[in-house]
Amino acid sequence: MRYIISSLMSICAATAAMADVPRVVTDIPPIHALTSQVMEGVGAPVLLLDRGADEHNFQLRPSQMADISRADMAIWIGPELTPWLARAWQSAKADAVSLPLLSMKGTITRDYAAKDEGHEGHDDHGHEGDGHEGHGHDDHQHEGHEHKGHADHGHDDHGHDDHGHDDHAHSGVDAHAWLDPRNASFWLDEIADTLAQRDPANAALYRANAQKAKADIAALDAELATLLAPVKDKGFVTYHDAYGYFTAHYGLTFAGSIALGDASGAGAAHISALGQKIAADVVCVFPEAQHDARLLLQLLDGTKAKAGAALDPVGAVQEPGAGAYAALMRALAGNLHACLSGA
Repeated sequence: MRYIISSLMSICAATAAMADVPRVVTDIPPIHALTSQVMEGVGAPVLLLDRGADEHNFQLRPSQMADISRADMAIWIGPELTPWLARAWQSAKADAVSLPLLSMKGTITRDYAAKDEGHEGHDDHGHEGDGHEGHGHDDHQHEGHEHKGHADHGHDDHGHDDHGHDDHAHSGVDAHAWLDPRNASFWLDEIADTLAQRDPANAALYRANAQKAKADIAALDAELATLLAPVKDKGFVTYHDAYGYFTAHYGLTFAGSIALGDASGAGAAHISALGQKIAADVVCVFPEAQHDARLLLQLLDGTKAKAGAALDPVGAVQEPGAGAYAALMRALAGNLHACLSGA
């Protein structure tokens, strides 16, 4: 009888612990993947962005709005990338917590160049004093733990208005910060700490999961650095200026892009200059998943440059889950290496 009572008490305690697990929503696949790793064995976050959807201009379904209204926490990049979540978060519970990772103090951020002239004009900010490059950037080092009433950070704070793609013209801070693995590693601790504060019963597991995931990212980073080292000096062009974190971290030679922003058209002068650059010293051009490749591929005519496989910086076409971050990074590195090395 004593054994039965003890077993029942254990089951009840476990059930109570599970009942207190935070309901978490995330915006894009790489952030969902990092959060899934931290929550492994405790719960599962909701990924709001549909597979193959546009992360900048996404229309939430009623069921997804219901997920947000029930959520205890949003873990996301921030309104710079997914303004639709900032708007929808107004329906969240009063005590719900927002964790916008891009504005977390310590996140490495980069400014878009005024023009697409390689890396020049991009600055690293954040992780000051911890062995990372950068000199700090007060404008983007806010504490990111916010309750619902302050969750959207206000578009005015970031120079954004609520007008769709024009919000994402490529100036100011580049939101694609997950493409630097140092940020992914840093965010794992922030995610674990935020979950631990909300769910102390599972705090040790969140933090242990984060440490394991950080070790995995360190190994992944070393793997990709080795893969990409032989092609560092090979110039390449992409459809979209979204890869600054990745190219800077691995020392790659980015030569420009067709689109300077998510909604900006490519002017004739820009296309002409890019075509001349491709003819002169570019090895490969890379289309992007979900974007028409015809204009980019036309620039190959009469040049020695080759077309690489389509890149997918947000993992929009990959299977979501805990392994999606590593899969995204390996696919990006693998596609770059395959073309630039002539494999």
